[in-house]
Amino acid sequence: MRAPRVTEEVAPPRVTPVVALLVVFELVSGFLQGSGPALVPAVQDWQSISASQAQWYMAVQFLAAAVGVPVFGRLGDLYGHRRLIRVALACVAVGTVLVALAPNPTVLLVGRALMGPLAALLPLEIGLVRDRLDLEGARRAVGLLVGALTLGSLLGHSLAGPLLELTGGVQLTLCVLAAIACACLALAYCAVPESRTRAPGRMDWTGALLLGLALLLFLGTTARGQAWGWTSPLTLGGLAVSLSLLAWWVRLERDRPHALVDVRAVAHPQSAPYYISGFVFGAVMLGGQAVAISYLAASPADEGYGFGLTTWEISAWGAVPHVLAFAGASLVPRVAARTGYRRALLLAFTLMAAGSAGLIAAHTTLPLFALASAIAGFGMGLAMGGLPTLIVERSTPDRTASATAVYNNLKTLGGSIAGAGAAVVLGSLTVGDTDVPALSAYLTIWGLSALLYVGALILQVLTNRQTDAPGAAKNRRPDTRPHSDVGTSAGA
Repeated sequence: MRAPRVTEEVAPPRVTPVVALLVVFELVSGFLQGSGPALVPAVQDWQSISASQAQWYMAVQFLAAAVGVPVFGRLGDLYGHRRLIRVALACVAVGTVLVALAPNPTVLLVGRALMGPLAALLPLEIGLVRDRLDLEGARRAVGLLVGALTLGSLLGHSLAGPLLELTGGVQLTLCVLAAIACACLALAYCAVPESRTRAPGRMDWTGALLLGLALLLFLGTTARGQAWGWTSPLTLGGLAVSLSLLAWWVRLERDRPHALVDVRAVAHPQSAPYYISGFVFGAVMLGGQAVAISYLAASPADEGYGFGLTTWEISAWGAVPHVLAFAGASLVPRVAARTGYRRALLLAFTLMAAGSAGLIAAHTTLPLFALASAIAGFGMGLAMGGLPTLIVERSTPDRTASATAVYNNLKTLGGSIAGAGAAVVLGSLTVGDTDVPALSAYLTIWGLSALLYVGALILQVLTNRQTDAPGAAKNRRPDTRPHSDVGTSAGA
C-alpha cells in the first residue's frame, strides 16, 4: 500500500482562528439539527401534511446522513477535508433555502435530504484538525467541536419556539435558518486551510452504493416498523434483506485495497471496543430521548406516573442534561490530561450507567429525576468528546475522517435500533387493554439502558490494551507527517 500523500501549502493561515471558525460551523450545525423537532408541528400546519408525512420530514434527513456521512468522510480523506467541508455546507445551504421556500411537500423533503451532510461536518473537521495540529492541540480542538455541537443543539431546541414567536410564522423562521447556513458557507471561504495528508487510492463507489442501499433499507424499515407491524412480512423481509446486503458489503470491503471503510481496522482489537461502545452510546442517547420526554409529559392523574409537565417545562428540565453534556464535552481534554482518555471513558460509561439506574430509583421525584439525568448527561458529554478522539488516534492519518464517519454511523444505527426497540416495549407493556404504556415499560427501558452501559464498560475494562496514561498515546502512535509540517502545526 502506498504511503499517504503529503501536499505543501505556502504560508498557511494560523490554525487557532481556524478552529474558532470550525466551532462556529458546529454551533450552527447543532442549532439547525436541534431546532428541527421543535418546528415539526408548525411545518405540518404550514404544508398541510399528515402526522405520518411529518415523520418523514425528520426521517429523510436522518436517512440522507446515514448514507452520506461515510461517503463525505472518505472523499475528504482522498481530496481534502476543507474541500468537502465546503461541499457539505453548500448542500446544507441549498437544502435550507429549499425548505424555507418549499411550494409543496416534495420540495420540502428534497431540501431536508440535502441537509443530511450536516452530520458529515464533524468527521471532516476532526480530520482537518488532526492534520493541522499536534496531538494535544487536536485533542482540545475535538473537545471544543463536540462541545459546540452539543451547545448548538441545546440552543436550537430551546430557541426555536421563541424564534417562531418573534418572526410570527414558520416560513420566516426557516428563512432565518437558511440565512445562517448561507453565512456559514461564506465563512468557509475565509481562512480555513486545507489538510496536507491525502489517502492513496480512489473512491469506492461500488461500496458506497451497496452501503447506501443497505442503510436506506434498514433505517427506512425501522422508521416504518411500527406502522407496518414489527412482525409483518414487510418489516421482517426488509430487515432480512438489509442485513444480507450489509453482510455482502462487509465481505466486499474486506478484500478491497482502497475500500470505503477499512473493516479490518474497525474490527481490530485496538479499536473495536470503542466502535461497539459508540453503538451502545448512540442506542441509549438517541433512542432514549423520546422516552424521557414522554415520561415527563405523562400525568399522574391520568397515566398514574410521570410529572405532567407542559411543553416549556419539559424544555426547561430537558436543558439540564444538555448543559451538563456540553460541560462534559468541553472538559474532557482536562479530565483526560489527568487520567488518560481510556479512564475518562470508563468514568463516562460509569456515570451514564448510574444515571440510567437513577432514573428508576427517582421516577417519582422530579428533582432527583433531574439529578439522575444530569449525571447521565455529564457522562454523555465525556463520551461525546472522548470516543471520537480515541477512535481518531487509533486510525491511520489518511483515514481520520472515514474512521470518525464510521463511528457516527454506528452511533446513528444504534439510535435507530433502540428507537424501534423502545417503541416495541412501550407498545407491548400497556395499561390494561389500552394503548397507554405502563410504568413497567419505562422502568424496563431504563434498566436495559443501564445494562447496555455496564456491558460497554466491562468490554472496555477487559480489553487487553496498554493503559492510556497522559502522553502514552504519543508514544504509541508517532506522528507520520514530515518534520516541517509538525513544526508548522505546533506553532498554531
